[in-house]
Amino acid sequence: MRLVWQLAAVAAVAFIGSLAVGAAQDNAVLTLLLGGATAALAVFVYRWVVRRTERREATEVAREGAAKAMGRGTLIGWALFTVVVVNLALLGDYEVDGLGSVSGAVGLIGFMAAAAVTEELLFRGVLFRIVEERLGTWLALTLTGLLFGLSHLTNPHASLWGALAIAIEAGGMLAAAYAATRSLWVPIGLHFGWNFAESGIFSTGVSGNDTKQGLLDASLSGSKLVTGGDFGPEGSVYAVLVGLLTMTAFLWLARRRGQLVPRRGRVARTQATDTVSR
Repeated sequence: MRLVWQLAAVAAVAFIGSLAVGAAQDNAVLTLLLGGATAALAVFVYRWVVRRTERREATEVAREGAAKAMGRGTLIGWALFTVVVVNLALLGDYEVDGLGSVSGAVGLIGFMAAAAVTEELLFRGVLFRIVEERLGTWLALTLTGLLFGLSHLTNPHASLWGALAIAIEAGGMLAAAYAATRSLWVPIGLHFGWNFAESGIFSTGVSGNDTKQGLLDASLSGSKLVTGGDFGPEGSVYAVLVGLLTMTAFLWLARRRGQLVPRRGRVARTQATDTVSR
């Protein structure tokens, strides 16, 4: 039942927040404020519902070290998407025509903050964390990553390829970031840094959604396989490759730190074998 209660609590904040932020999109400052308020309220509610249903403090969103961890994740997310755009630009598929909209970028900070925080709390904080306890890291990463990808099928210009791309470069990569750090602040920052770079800086579509113009007035053209087509760069093979490599790096780090969780059944069999051998 804890999974249901936690999902319901955070989803309620996400739903109400998305309505408020969506209604204020024509006002950059209001969008920024409402997006920030949605993100803060979602974290507060997550801490509260975890405390009520699990009788513990939600250390994965601890206040101590939060700014540093989220800042590190944001820089990684920004850098990763910048790598994707640089590759597209070198091929001549991404062109900058001049400066875009500062106010648009300001509004997108709030919009993307709300999306990053609520989605990470739902998919990594609740779903991945609880599924991992029973099925282990590998299965939890695979299942919740696929679910995260499939949840984007309702987006404009969505396709099965786009959903698979999101499952790998976002669902898998962000779950691996949590597994390596056991802090939700890193995947939250990574998610925000990637999405804000994508929309607020480079002015490209996000997962098929058209967003306000960011800091650059730019355009994409060329092969759908390379650029992602109408779905945006997240449907690009470059984005998938970058996400896959980053996911692998985080999983290597998690293994090195001894933070990969085995399946419950495997643990029980291992303990039984050890008992017999003695």
